[in-house]
Amino acid sequence: MTPPWHDRLHSIEATEAGLATAGYIASRPIATAAWLAHHLRKPILVEGPAGVGKTELAKALARWLGIGLIRMQCYEGLDESKALYEWKYGKQLLYTQILKDRLGAALGEEPGLDAALARLHGFGDLFFSEQFLEPRPLLRALREPGGAVLLIDEVDKADQEFEAFLLELLSDYQVSIPEIGTIRADVPPLVLLTSNSQRDLGDALKRRCLHLHIGLPDARLEARILAARLPGLEDELRRQLVAFVQQLRTLDLRKLPSVSETIDWARTLLLLHVRELDVALVRDTLNVLLKFEADIEAAEPRLAELLAAARRDAVPIR
Repeated sequence: MTPPWHDRLHSIEATEAGLATAGYIASRPIATAAWLAHHLRKPILVEGPAGVGKTELAKALARWLGIGLIRMQCYEGLDESKALYEWKYGKQLLYTQILKDRLGAALGEEPGLDAALARLHGFGDLFFSEQFLEPRPLLRALREPGGAVLLIDEVDKADQEFEAFLLELLSDYQVSIPEIGTIRADVPPLVLLTSNSQRDLGDALKRRCLHLHIGLPDARLEARILAARLPGLEDELRRQLVAFVQQLRTLDLRKLPSVSETIDWARTLLLLHVRELDVALVRDTLNVLLKFEADIEAAEPRLAELLAAARRDAVPIR
């Protein structure tokens, strides 16, 4: 079945522009991957450092296409009862008691065991049926009548057994439930899996996905992202801010500041009504950009040098 939002993804250029309307400034490879994911009906495995916009891509796609976002956060020990479905045990227990009372009355009227068994076959086997099924994110995504964006977030945190469990869904947009059978999606969801590369993912999973790596942006792209996310930020301050963050990333740090930290720092500067960067201000707010004390200690002695280099090497933002 063709989803109602099919025409919006008619070209890579339309995809790039559409994501921009949702506040996501996509590079050409990102827009191409999103376009191909729909037309090839393949999931996207999005890799890259934390904070570069992997999760935000799924959110922006859902906003732009006007469909639901179903998010499954992965963690060690995640299994199908949390990801796919589980049974409504309380409702099953209540049904068991009702069935017990009805069976006692009905079978007590039969003269012998054979007759009682024949009568028993007349009762429907409802115990493991749809009405007792509690859908979890994967099953909900397959059943969305208008399609959905399914975000399987940080899949590298899940066990290899769970990774293997995903293969049927990623290949055919279907899942098998032993008591019910195979459930297929009428409208396949757009599936994005994100990974921070905490462990190597299996070849079988990678074969089923398009690969997309989102790295740290260059100065021009980062400036465009800030302009889209924080239109109230003055051009000159945005130029200085982006240039300084780019210089900060040249240091040997445990965790380089990502786009999310850049956006948080820009919001901080707006709250402080800053018009121009100086060493004292940067030192006071450096903990917004850097998340480890060792990184802060490494950067502080070089702040004046980094600011001077940022002013010298800053590129026009347009």
